[in-house]
Amino acid sequence: MNTNLARRLLILPVTAAGVLMLGSFDAAEGQSRQLMLRLEGTSTLDCSFSTLATGDWDDAATAVGVAQTEFELSFYDIDADEGTAEAEGQFGSSYIVVRYSSGYLHLMQMLGAGPLRLTTVLAQELPDGRLMAIHTRHEYSPTILPGFTSRPEMYVGGCTVD
Repeated sequence: MNTNLARRLLILPVTAAGVLMLGSFDAAEGQSRQLMLRLEGTSTLDCSFSTLATGDWDDAATAVGVAQTEFELSFYDIDADEGTAEAEGQFGSSYIVVRYSSGYLHLMQMLGAGPLRLTTVLAQELPDGRLMAIHTRHEYSPTILPGFTSRPEMYVGGCTVD
């Protein structure tokens, strides 16, 4: 077979594949951009978490435990431009510091007693339409009380963006 003819025959499928790939990247990028805009402009979040990892110290060694859980958290009056929000919790509402950056919405809550709580919502969609979310609690108490945070915790789940 003629080399020029072979090259021409090879160029056609390679070019077609390239055009198809570019079209799928544009569609994925468009969807990703829509999720980012939706997340950046949200005013409320309703989050639920189903997995909990708890850290602990056992003398000189560290340890982690993982369990299934049912934990819900809501944020409202979110204003990413102003960097503010409110959170509804067990003990009433509290002021939240908000920062949006490149597909990540961070909500930081510093409690008067010292603990830090951080929720991050990602512009990554779950199969049920919610966005991926992580909630961490940076706390420690020498005494473990059931139903209260006494060790560092990380929750994994998703949020409905409104």
